[in-house]
Amino acid sequence: MTSCAAIKTARWRLYFLGLLASLFFAVTFVANEAIALSGGSWLWNAPLRYFFTLPFLFAYVLWKRRAAILLRAVARDFARWMAYGTVGFGLFYAPLCLANAYGPAWLVAGVWQITIVCGALLTPWVSARLPDGRRPPVPRRELVTSAGIVAGALLLEMAGASHMSWVQAALCAGAILVAAVAYPAGNRMAMRAYAGTFDPLERMLGMTLGSLPFWFACSAAGAVSAGWPSARQLLGALLVAVCSGVIATALFFRATDLAHGSPRDLAVVEATQAGEVVFALLLELCVIPGDHVSWLGAMGLATVVAGLCVHGFALAGGSHRGTP
Repeated sequence: MTSCAAIKTARWRLYFLGLLASLFFAVTFVANEAIALSGGSWLWNAPLRYFFTLPFLFAYVLWKRRAAILLRAVARDFARWMAYGTVGFGLFYAPLCLANAYGPAWLVAGVWQITIVCGALLTPWVSARLPDGRRPPVPRRELVTSAGIVAGALLLEMAGASHMSWVQAALCAGAILVAAVAYPAGNRMAMRAYAGTFDPLERMLGMTLGSLPFWFACSAAGAVSAGWPSARQLLGALLVAVCSGVIATALFFRATDLAHGSPRDLAVVEATQAGEVVFALLLELCVIPGDHVSWLGAMGLATVVAGLCVHGFALAGGSHRGTP
């Protein structure tokens, strides 16, 4: 009984960490929309977040006296770190900033929930193999409940799509689809390679260093097309760097590390990102005037919340082995 209670407590901890991360991630959508409305270029939004994140991560690694170890590892295998960083950070955040330039924060956060299904589908290919050497299976039960969350997100998209042209809607959805595949893929590949060697923040620093060539290219494109960023854009990027780039990503990476080895638990942790829809909507209504939610949007929001509750009960009551 004690063992079962401890397992359930540990799983609720995973759920809480993932949901808390989604709150801080939601700041990204609202801040990027506010910057876009003020005329800031998405080509600067993306790299600035990671440029501002670097000093915080370096300070942490220096405090742990692990800087030399990590920098040697990055220098020795830079091509791999660059691949993980470019996929997990570059191809995730740049398309997300592009989408935020066309759609409201709650709409982008809603469509972004497709990453829940993408993460589950990627499990056999980007997660560590099981002790018997087999690839971990797709967690089918969690995939079904994740699809329910995505259905709610699509209702939110339908509620807000009338504010955009078909071209803008397609561009927004396509950019988010790229981001939704890249984020779990990069995270899982880096976790599989370095989970036992570096903790989540150390791994974040390595991936950020690896993504720098991609961000330098984005910065150059932004300077040519839009000039230098304004003070307001710099301040917004700093807010995103602290809330999303450091706090939220560290919480989420910690949760996925704790769930490492259980495809079922990992799928549920990734599903907590659906909380971003709720938090982004509430923050946007408070920060950006003129926004409102239609009855269709309210239905989508209720569906997402219901899906979160289902995942929470599954997390608390499921088997420890994480079998589908």
